[in-house]
Amino acid sequence: MTSPAVECRQVSLVYPLVRDRPGSFKEQVIRSLRRKIEVDELKAIQDLSLQVEYGEVLGVIGDNGAGKSTLMKVIARVLPPTEGRVIVRGLVAPLIELGAGFNPELTATENVILYGAILGRSPGEMAERSDAIIAWAGLSEFADVAVRAFSSGMLARLGFSIVTDINPDVLLVDEILSVGDQSFRERSRERVGHVMDRGAATILVSHDMQMVQDLASRAIWLDRGWIREQGSPEDVIAAYMESPR
Repeated sequence: MTSPAVECRQVSLVYPLVRDRPGSFKEQVIRSLRRKIEVDELKAIQDLSLQVEYGEVLGVIGDNGAGKSTLMKVIARVLPPTEGRVIVRGLVAPLIELGAGFNPELTATENVILYGAILGRSPGEMAERSDAIIAWAGLSEFADVAVRAFSSGMLARLGFSIVTDINPDVLLVDEILSVGDQSFRERSRERVGHVMDRGAATILVSHDMQMVQDLASRAIWLDRGWIREQGSPEDVIAAYMESPR
């Protein structure tokens, strides 16, 4: 029996919040000695258990602040969980923050090589693939332009083209597909389908319910850090849309 691509075992992530912050260093010292600083906690993820299989597309929906992006960062090993364990098997390709992994002073071609190296691919391999990657993003005429001049849509297309080209075992996509135009979104859906056909696990965070319904084979609804509903995309989306908020 094949092990899942991603496992979250009773994962929690807690941020400490200082509710009564002193106005000066002296006051801070005095209050700390008197134990008058109130520290609270923000539970971004609460006792979350989850498995994602190879070849599966998991859609993640929920309100802003529900913990969707935090979950992606925990799976990508950007944030360590406070409790629990996260197991990811294989090469992870995260696209969870626009422009993350890019050097704004480097050209598109140079950034393809850099980004690929960050994700574990050799510079030579990425150099060979760079023309095709940039062409899919529709940026061939900007291959030698520093990406600081790129729009958010151009960055999204370039980043998405890179992470889907390197044949990852786990693909993490957080809202990036909503940045591009309709043509890009349609081509991206086809591209995710190819990634899934190659056997990769994909986790897709989106507020676009139609996109989740079209792409995902399963969905979860996150609410204040815990899984409120999981199942087929149609059922989970219906429960989410019908809930009072």
